[in-house]
Amino acid sequence: MGRKITIEPVTRIEGHGRVTIHLDDQGVVEQTFFHVDEFRGLEKFCEGRPYYEMPQITQRICGICPISHHLAASKACDAVARVEPTRTAKLLRELMHMGQTVQSHGMHFFHLAAPDLLFGFDSDPATRNVFRIIKENPKLALKAVNMRRYGQQIIERLGGKRIHANFSVAGGVNAPLTEENRKAMASELKAMTAIAQEAISIAKGWLEANKETAATFASFPSSYMGLVDAEGGLQLYDGEIRVKGAQGNFLAQFKPEHYLSFIAEHVEPWSFLKHPYLRKMGFPQGFYRVGPLGRLNVIDKIGTPLAQEEFKLFKQINGGLPIEGSLYYHYARMIEALYGVERIGQLLDDPDIMSTNVRNYPPLSNVPGQGVGVVEAPRGTLFHDYSTDENGVLTRVNLIVATGNNNWAMHTAAGVVAKAYVDGTKLTEGMLNRVEAAIRCYDPCLSCSTHAIGKMPLEITLIAADGTVLDRISR
Repeated sequence: MGRKITIEPVTRIEGHGRVTIHLDDQGVVEQTFFHVDEFRGLEKFCEGRPYYEMPQITQRICGICPISHHLAASKACDAVARVEPTRTAKLLRELMHMGQTVQSHGMHFFHLAAPDLLFGFDSDPATRNVFRIIKENPKLALKAVNMRRYGQQIIERLGGKRIHANFSVAGGVNAPLTEENRKAMASELKAMTAIAQEAISIAKGWLEANKETAATFASFPSSYMGLVDAEGGLQLYDGEIRVKGAQGNFLAQFKPEHYLSFIAEHVEPWSFLKHPYLRKMGFPQGFYRVGPLGRLNVIDKIGTPLAQEEFKLFKQINGGLPIEGSLYYHYARMIEALYGVERIGQLLDDPDIMSTNVRNYPPLSNVPGQGVGVVEAPRGTLFHDYSTDENGVLTRVNLIVATGNNNWAMHTAAGVVAKAYVDGTKLTEGMLNRVEAAIRCYDPCLSCSTHAIGKMPLEITLIAADGTVLDRISR
């Protein structure tokens, strides 16, 4: 009989997951599974709520990326109410989204990923963390904190709170930008640009010094997905969805509201997290990757100067073909952080962003219906799809969360790394940390991502203070 190794929990990620590695009699890896055991069920308990509550409800899924849900929900509500936000509202929503992108990317790179790169996969796990960065390089640690603080303050200045902001609503936003806040955001752009560039330098330096590892670590062919503008440029707030194949071949480009014509979801018994795939290719051949690496593998350009120059260098790594190594997610992530900072500057310079025309209201004659909202969350393409009755009460909710899109990729990455590094006859902590690191490349947010089809068994027990069971009901 072979053995089973369990890594539980997978560390330095958001949420709770585990990995099981199955070995044969000789200690060789036969199969690996990435299990997502937590269950949220948000789609089902949102049924019966008024659609306009969703920008507030859905961001409670997560404290790390609530703004992504806030904005995707708002866009879906725009479509349900059939109302077009004002241009100023769109600019302000995107500004908040850039704050979210900068803070989330900065947090993951410096706090969760960097310890592996700076100290090594085999270093002592007791000190392979952000606290060692603080001890050994306090200036770098302070910069990391400042980048996250800057993004969070943008969210707070717009929405009143750094987490679970009250800002975006159907048809626009609920408050204009003040001149005081505009100046405060603009005053730190130079410093934040320098921090993003330093992070890029760290990522590139490690990848160049470890080229062979970078090329093979959790490297496998897949398709890729991300939003693009009319010229094929990087888009995080709006655009069409583009899909490319493993060789960079064009597979599809479609409007977000048509996503169900191109994407389906598959269920495996060992995880609550579903596996999206491309309908035409079937499962699992049709799995794809999203997030920073996925986006940079499908776009043609980036619309800000410094990030564009870095993107050109990124494209040279594999001769213009898609980059397959999962460790390159860290490099791509910080290119996007640099884009986020530059894009904040562009938005703040747009005269329309200071307008007080921040919301359009739907005509009373509009009957609510069905609507889809899509944004590029830091972790990848995020879909919110709502259907309502004639009174605007939700009858159906479907979410495909960014981490869910990467589910099969993370499962595959863990398996590739386990087979390459894990030796059951002389097991080390560093071997298992590499398996975790393969998953960390994708910066998964497992709390956001899980839902299920059908009914879950439910049992409620009422227990008295002395431990006596008073009643029990089950479904």
